[in-house]
Amino acid sequence: MNEIKEYTTKLFEDIKHIDELGNEYWLARELMPLLEYSLWQRFSNVLRKATENCLNSNHKVSDHFIGTDKMINLAKNAVRNIQDYKLTRYACYLIVLNCDPRKKVIALAKTYFAIQTRKQELSEKEYHELTENEKRFYQRDLTKKGNYSLNIAARNAGVKNFDKFHNAGYKGLYNGETADDIFKRKKLRYREDILDNMGSEELGANLFRITQTEAALREDNIMGENNANKTHYNIGKNIRKTIEKNHRTMPENLPTPERSLKELEKETKKIKDWTKFDIM
Repeated sequence: MNEIKEYTTKLFEDIKHIDELGNEYWLARELMPLLEYSLWQRFSNVLRKATENCLNSNHKVSDHFIGTDKMINLAKNAVRNIQDYKLTRYACYLIVLNCDPRKKVIALAKTYFAIQTRKQELSEKEYHELTENEKRFYQRDLTKKGNYSLNIAARNAGVKNFDKFHNAGYKGLYNGETADDIFKRKKLRYREDILDNMGSEELGANLFRITQTEAALREDNIMGENNANKTHYNIGKNIRKTIEKNHRTMPENLPTPERSLKELEKETKKIKDWTKFDIM
């Protein structure tokens, strides 16, 4: 039985399960048709390769691929036991890496699972296999989470003017440029986000600034708005010095991508008319 549906990353969210401890997981039998596999035998080969990758990445396979057989009803009241697996997000990502990359669904799935998987769960090889835009999505997701934690730490330190606080970090990293200066230099349109218009290298520098400032405010018990701003500026400046010392390109000289992440997201949501195969 075939079913035509609009094809977006929401499909992967729709089949996500949450166990009694609040952990998310996906079932292999439900993921299989979304990745355009109609036969379990063929999908099993992908699962096998994914488990080998998991083992080679020094992860425990049983932590990410959890066997969970189930009974299904057949004709004339007969039942049959079928093999299935509970998959972590990391397991799903490894599976997608071993699927046919020419399929549009695979590119979408790889981006979906990669950008929402913690960096420490990915081997360096796996991360470098991402395309530049996939790295951008991944780094942008981490900066969003990092800024959330940074804002909490800044508030606890007594920061009230968050625009001034964030500009202090930008000034340190970008040789005096504020967020507005960066916006103008990149020639962005009204209300465009500067982080959505950065490449993976530039996002990485900002992520380092964000995480190091959050750690400093929290661990060094920085108190007072001026002290918090000074800390953010100094960390940004120190990261800039490190970039210069290593003879890398300064953040303000890195190229602005042709398309923002918002534009890429809209493009992804326009992918339609995919075929969902029945798993039986």
